[in-house]
Amino acid sequence: MRLSVTELNNQIKALVENHFELIEVEAEISQVTYHHTGHIYFSIKDENSMLNCAMWRSSVRNLKFKLESGQKVIIYGALNVYTPRGEYKLIATKITPSGVGDLQFAYEQLKKELQQKGYFAPELKKPLPKFPTNVAIITANPSAALSDMLKIASKRWPLVKFYIYNSLMQGENAKFDVAKNIELADKNNHEVIVIARGGGSLEDLWSFNTIEVAEAIYKAKTPIISAIGHEVDVMISDYVADVRASTPSNAMEILLPDINEHLFMLDDMMINFHYKINHILNKKENELNNIKKLYQINSIESQFRIKFEELNALKLNFNSKIENIIRKKELQIPKKEEFNQKIENIIYSKNIMLNRLQQFDEKIEKILKNKESEINNLKNSFEILNPKKREKYGFVEISKNNKKVNLDQLNSGDNVELSNTTKKLLAKIL
Repeated sequence: MRLSVTELNNQIKALVENHFELIEVEAEISQVTYHHTGHIYFSIKDENSMLNCAMWRSSVRNLKFKLESGQKVIIYGALNVYTPRGEYKLIATKITPSGVGDLQFAYEQLKKELQQKGYFAPELKKPLPKFPTNVAIITANPSAALSDMLKIASKRWPLVKFYIYNSLMQGENAKFDVAKNIELADKNNHEVIVIARGGGSLEDLWSFNTIEVAEAIYKAKTPIISAIGHEVDVMISDYVADVRASTPSNAMEILLPDINEHLFMLDDMMINFHYKINHILNKKENELNNIKKLYQINSIESQFRIKFEELNALKLNFNSKIENIIRKKELQIPKKEEFNQKIENIIYSKNIMLNRLQQFDEKIEKILKNKESEINNLKNSFEILNPKKREKYGFVEISKNNKKVNLDQLNSGDNVELSNTTKKLLAKIL
């Protein structure tokens, strides 16, 4: 398959970004540049390789320390391919110092354990319904996150019905409450479960980095969206869930279709439908008109009319020739002294001619009657040979050795099969 450079880069971009959409890398910082726009450009390296990175201004606001060359850090982000140059780099959404903090150590330890057990396996991810109508939301009620989600949902897809499971979202008992609500919602046959919480500190969000919540998500048969914190916050629940949303609002954007897009699509489908139906009707109408014309040309009545017109033309032509002959003979009238004799001959000839003409007319009439009789016979034969009436007139088909034959192909002693549209009989020729 021949590709352009742009097509190749676009395919590489789709492959790389879909496969590395949520990754973390531990490495040493190198060549840090703070850009005047607020972005940070830097490189990361280990003993054998180097990778260009960037952190956009929206993520830099959440960075708790200043990046310097030589620091060992853990970077969370996704690979991005810049197609015009065919270059790729790691876009960091969160950076933490490497090997610091008990919570971070516990997070890494649990993540490694669950990954080894297969909790994050892509083949286990359940697909979301295309047009959900019954959705469970596990969150604090009331909360800003819930309010934002319902507001976005009412604009995007008002046909969905939400069931709110009020739950603790932080604190010592939050992990048990969230896990219990996941199990309860999973038993209630919802199409999707959304676990949602707004931003906060690592301690505030820690319930979603626990084995209790991870196992409840993993065991659930219902597709689950994890929408915890802000874009830079990546929880254990994000890895175990079927879909990760960067924010609660983003969860609604991922889950619900845009009703306006579908209304536009339905309008286009209706226009195309009417166009195709009208095209088919016009085509069939033209076909029907052509069939009508062919029927009129080839009908029995049309054939009769043509034959009668031919006979009338022959009769007129014959009469015209007779009149011409008579006129020529009249011009050949003899002189006075021969008149009497010739007049008698002419009268005699005319009498004979008239007798022959009368006989000819009688023959013509007889021919016309015979032709008319033949036409009627043809018409009757046509009616008799009509496949729909063959059984009515007693017609059958004769088969010999499974082949249709005529009477003149039969001999005494032959075994034959007689059949019509409803019955079959075996017979022997005497």
